[in-house]
Amino acid sequence: MLATIVQWLFLAMITGALVGVFCSVFLRALFLVEGRVYDVPWWWLAILLPLGGLANGLLFHYAYPRGRDQLSDEPIAAVNAQQGRMPVATLWVKPVAALITLGCGGSAGKEGPCSHIGASVAAGVGQVLRLNPELRKRLVACGVSAGFASVFGTPIAGAIYGVEMLTIGRIRHDFLFPGIVAGVTAYVVSQRLGVPYERYIIPFYAEFTTLLFLKTVAIGILCGVVASWFVELIRLVRLVFAWLHQRLHVWCPLLPFLGGVVLAALMTVLPSDYLGLSLPVMDRALQGETMPYLGFAWKILLVAITLGSGFYAGIVTPQFVIGAVAGGAFAPLLGLQPAQGAAVGFVAVVASASNTPVAAVIMGVELFGAGSLLYVAGACAAAYLMIGHRSVYPAQELGYSKSTWIVAAPNLPVGQEKLQLSYGLLRWWGRKLRQRSSRDRR
Repeated sequence: MLATIVQWLFLAMITGALVGVFCSVFLRALFLVEGRVYDVPWWWLAILLPLGGLANGLLFHYAYPRGRDQLSDEPIAAVNAQQGRMPVATLWVKPVAALITLGCGGSAGKEGPCSHIGASVAAGVGQVLRLNPELRKRLVACGVSAGFASVFGTPIAGAIYGVEMLTIGRIRHDFLFPGIVAGVTAYVVSQRLGVPYERYIIPFYAEFTTLLFLKTVAIGILCGVVASWFVELIRLVRLVFAWLHQRLHVWCPLLPFLGGVVLAALMTVLPSDYLGLSLPVMDRALQGETMPYLGFAWKILLVAITLGSGFYAGIVTPQFVIGAVAGGAFAPLLGLQPAQGAAVGFVAVVASASNTPVAAVIMGVELFGAGSLLYVAGACAAAYLMIGHRSVYPAQELGYSKSTWIVAAPNLPVGQEKLQLSYGLLRWWGRKLRQRSSRDRR
């Protein structure tokens, strides 16, 4: 066992350090281009958004080799289906596409390119060292953990997120030590290279109160519903643009161009605060400012059109924004302080939409302090159950059903799994129907 610890200290620290350097370079470039469109005239958006969409479309159309035998560059697919292998030659494509997306005002996140960088770098390390398939899979998960830790400054939550996102309801504990070592290493490297990280002071009570706990669980249930709308709207928009390609034969690079046109049109009626990363909106929510009731819906709509039409960027940062805005808006209705609702919603939407409740709880503690633990935990668990078997990651596999009322075949991607009601529920239902039928005869 000591040999295993030494082995992963070596492999994970090398991987984490490399990922920290690459992600820091990307984040530095992102700081230069993102957030410039919040105050520009509308006609600038009308130019930048369609052109950014066209640039994304052309980049993906011509930069990726086409062929049936090409490996997927999705980290989940690399671990679950490709034995830890990824195409390293196209590592640069998604970070460049994300810079274009966020620079022109597309509404999305910053962690996707970093998790892609982390997974690709880790796959490259595994390839250079000629590791066996099992070690390569663990190393790719390490890379994802390091990428998340580098972006958000939450090394432990990032490490667990990179493992927990692979399969709903199941965590491979043998991945945890490598992920934590890689996450901490990437975080330290990024911090030394000047990447700034936010920490928030949220006023939770020093003594636990059952009433506050139940109120935060209610926020979690609400956030689970909001997360389900987010997942379903992204899926619907993707279906619409796939229909345009298949039925109307719209050239693939023009699909994100059309998405940019739609986004520019929406900016005539929606506030521009919800473009890009929308971090100023999230910060205001966490500082306790009153949020509009429909603010989360505006962000959901803009993100769904951005990512559903073919722009590329991350999908976790929008979950933070959506959760913080929704929680901050509805908290006063439950007698909560807006900042408390925003903090709980911040992590609850991630717990549900990404199916990562453990990582979300730890992220809440790392960002908001230990006083938030019990309240964040209840909200995240409730949100995770509320969304059902939905996910922002189509490649995410179902390990265990979330309800004893539902039976599902394991190890199938979300959306492909076959669900059926449990035998006990069917038997109870049948007994009730028979009792009702006998009463009707009388």
